[in-house]
Amino acid sequence: MEIIHELIIIGSGPAGLTAAIYAARAKLNPIIIAGPNPGGQLVSTTYVENWPGEKSILGADLMLKITEHAKQFGTTFIDQNVTKVDFQGHPFKIWTSDNQALQTKAVIIATGANPKKLNCPGEAEYWSKGVSTCAICDGALYYDQNVVVVGGGDTAMEDALFMTRFNNQVTLVQINDRLTASKIMQDRVLNNPNIKVIYNSTVIKINGDGHTVTDVLINNIHTQKTQTIITNAVFIAIGLRPVSGIFEEQIKIDHYGHIVVECNTRTSIPGIFAAGDICDRLYRQAITSAGFGCMAALEAERYLSAL
Repeated sequence: MEIIHELIIIGSGPAGLTAAIYAARAKLNPIIIAGPNPGGQLVSTTYVENWPGEKSILGADLMLKITEHAKQFGTTFIDQNVTKVDFQGHPFKIWTSDNQALQTKAVIIATGANPKKLNCPGEAEYWSKGVSTCAICDGALYYDQNVVVVGGGDTAMEDALFMTRFNNQVTLVQINDRLTASKIMQDRVLNNPNIKVIYNSTVIKINGDGHTVTDVLINNIHTQKTQTIITNAVFIAIGLRPVSGIFEEQIKIDHYGHIVVECNTRTSIPGIFAAGDICDRLYRQAITSAGFGCMAALEAERYLSAL
């Protein structure tokens, strides 16, 4: 622990990589600890068609480009997981899965959030082949096809409404006997003739032809009756789980698991910043995560300059 680094970024999705680009250009010599999913959620999606300047690009290719951009300016990457942190004194201390112990003057946490999954047969097999957690990312790929959205909250409502731009038959499967979204979102869905809601039901199996999804089997949790729904896509919108467990005893975290920030990226400890889905409960888009990363890097630069 002899070396004290200027800035360590935990996470390598759009937020972490953008923070690294800005920090590297500011000569902060940032280190990114890439984590278990280098590149974040976009790596597992198909085509991204809402990233400015790219009409259509595979998620993995986009993240590779941003990674190379960060490397070009001198970002150092450590392809390990963070196993422990100590933010209670200066310098801050971070331990990695290969037993490295690092010290730093500032930290940007960009560990993101993992979409909750159904954990049913067929889900893993048809991931990115009709199964997705981002209708906005992948929805246009299923123009004029049958679509199933799973969930009852605001995100599920947004996904279902968004999909009606491309389809006139969207089926919403909700485990409860009512929707849990905000009233205005419920009204929009329930008043839309192109959306059919099935209550008290769960998806218990996703079927396909080896290449793409063909149908899903759903089960009514009260009657135990099952039915098959023909569909070409399943969008899972049952929530996100912020990757914040390792920080729970260190900084302020809300009851949903999001790191609490003030002034956009400042956490409860000066010198520790958060960016992207780890603190964003509202937008959760790649481009907004990148924006958070920019802000966090600028805040970190100002903090370090004032030390």
